Order: sequence, then C-alpha cells, then structure tokens
Amino acid sequence: VQLQASGGGSVQAGGSLRLSCAASLRTSSRYFSRYSMGWFRQAPGKEREFVAAYSWHDGSTNYADSVKGRFAISRDNAKNTAYLYMNSLKPEDTAVYYCAADPGRITLDVSSWDYWGQGTQVTVSS
Repeated sequence: VQLQASGGGSVQAGGSLRLSCAASLRTSSRYFSRYSMGWFRQAPGKEREFVAAYSWHDGSTNYADSVKGRFAISRDNAKNTAYLYMNSLKPEDTAVYYCAADPGRITLDVSSWDYWGQGTQVTVSS
C-alpha cells in the first residue's frame, strides 16, 4: 500500500485547509474500504502524535482532544482517498501531517499503523 498525502500549505490563524491521502493498492489483496485510515502530525522537536482516524470496521471516528470540533476526517472509497478537513486553524497546528493506513482497528499508537505517506507541511501563522 502506498499513500500520497497532499494539500498542505501556509494559512493564517482561523483559516482552513483540506488534506488528501490517496492510496495505491496495486500489490494489496484488500480493498481500500477495508483499511482504517488515520492522520498524525509531527511538529519540530516533538514526537509524532495522533490527530484523527476512521475505522473501516464500523465507520467510527476518533479525534485528538486538541482538534475535536475543528477537524473532520472522511473517506471516499470509490477514489481510494481519505481527507482531513481542518478549520479554525491555530499556530499550534503547525506540523508535518502524515496519513496512515492499517487493516486493523484504529489506535492512537503510532507504531501500530502499517502504512505511511510521506507527509505534507501545514504552517499556521498568527
């Protein structure tokens, strides 16, 4: 499974961005719909942290407390793509954002996700 994240950029505080994560499953025997999708971020000097995830098992979603009510994760299985809608952005949201995929249930544990995209930079200025 190969993941390609895109959509990052520079915005002012209060602005919005939509990140996309396109999946290529040429060597996978599973359909995209049977992968849980997650978004993580890593700010300079900090560890990678969980942001949001979408479980393929039951369609449930999970969000970090810091983004609840501002970010929304969704997916379009027909396009093999997951999205992260980010609203009311704050300077502390500045980070490289990574998408991840896993055939299992969603988890906040970075090490439990099998597949990762290359990251896209989000910069929020005050």
